[in-house]
Amino acid sequence: MFHKVLIANRGEIALRIMRTCREMGIRTVIAHSTADAQSLPVRLADETICIGPDAARASYLNMPAVISAAVVTDSEAIHPGYGFLSENPTFADICRASGLTFIGPSPEAIRLMGDKAQARVIAKQAGVPVVPGSELPLKSEAEALEVADEAGYPVIFKAAAGGGGRGMRIVRDHAGAAQAFAACQAEAGAAFGSSEIYVEKYIEQARHVEVQVLGDRNGMRVHLGERDCSVQRRHQKLIEESPAPSLSAETRAGLHRAALLAAAAVNYVSAGTVEFLVDAEGRYYFIEMNTRIQVEHPVTESITGLDLIREQIRIAAGEPLGYRQDGVRFEGHSIECRVNAEDPETFVPSAGRVTAWVPPGGLGVRVDSHMMAPYAVPPFYDSLLGKIIVHGADRAEAIERMRRALRETVIEGVKTTIPFHLKVLSDPAFVEGRFTSADGARLHP
Repeated sequence: MFHKVLIANRGEIALRIMRTCREMGIRTVIAHSTADAQSLPVRLADETICIGPDAARASYLNMPAVISAAVVTDSEAIHPGYGFLSENPTFADICRASGLTFIGPSPEAIRLMGDKAQARVIAKQAGVPVVPGSELPLKSEAEALEVADEAGYPVIFKAAAGGGGRGMRIVRDHAGAAQAFAACQAEAGAAFGSSEIYVEKYIEQARHVEVQVLGDRNGMRVHLGERDCSVQRRHQKLIEESPAPSLSAETRAGLHRAALLAAAAVNYVSAGTVEFLVDAEGRYYFIEMNTRIQVEHPVTESITGLDLIREQIRIAAGEPLGYRQDGVRFEGHSIECRVNAEDPETFVPSAGRVTAWVPPGGLGVRVDSHMMAPYAVPPFYDSLLGKIIVHGADRAEAIERMRRALRETVIEGVKTTIPFHLKVLSDPAFVEGRFTSADGARLHP
């Protein structure tokens, strides 16, 4: 097992990783920007090291600075958290070449699944259903129009190297396809350094369901159930829950089986998430695989009792999973609400200073947050302030517990998405477990 791990991230996930490392007897080093010098993770870490100025590109995305920080602090491994360098195969390659353990999958698996067009091909070859669309990145506007016409409108253009909802355009007819393709290319190039685009049939009223998987170096792989992440804005998730409501036993089992097939196809080792769209008839389609820990991992932890960060670290250190699929137990229902510093009506970021912060508590309530009061919300990074996670005996209890927890939460000084969460939790479509992308558009057009 490692003696010291460098955490190359910030905010709530940095604190989350640190807590598990402490319980495992592993010393932690926080690599931070100047903007985060007084943050809670920096204050609580065993060691800290500044890796650059405020901008993420000069700090958290600065590979030489992160590697140097690990070397000078005698760290044996790097945990990238989510975002930043967590799905960068070049960074994972450099870690390997530098004698550092990257706490995540192999560079090869990241590279294969990181290109979404290529991932579709791999999934299809493994026998996993995929949404109709382009098999490879589109080479030209003419090809984009041809494939879109063949798939049938509406379609969605996506950045092959994308994530976080950027580099996406929904197109409802042939007339708007050329302009959408060009705009998507430009946004993808600016956001990801790659303007490669592919196109898929857009599934109306789809539900977004993902399956958590774990794999070790001995080829053992298990799933940890599924999460419903259909409540989104601008293709970014806001509310997640597990198990996914209103799935037939056949669809649920099929999703689990398909996720394990996709993971096996790239010899996946570590924690990963295979994402699907589920249509109104219960048909499911692979859309991508996230080769990192997910923001929403706590709902899976709540229903399985497993610490996914611990599992990531154990696997990276070469330890076997130590259990098979029949050893995974599922209990109750869990819901997570992401609390962002954003206007709950427009989702425009709300800059400012948090002057009061009182988290909720009580039975079945967990809060993952790096906030303090006072706390200045940095304008350089994601607006996530924290996550409220509840667990109940069933979905109805979990919904009521989340409503109570949200109403208890006090955050003053900035606007937050809490009013939106309360709105969703009272919406009939959500309460009845049939919330889809169409409902999302209705609640925040």
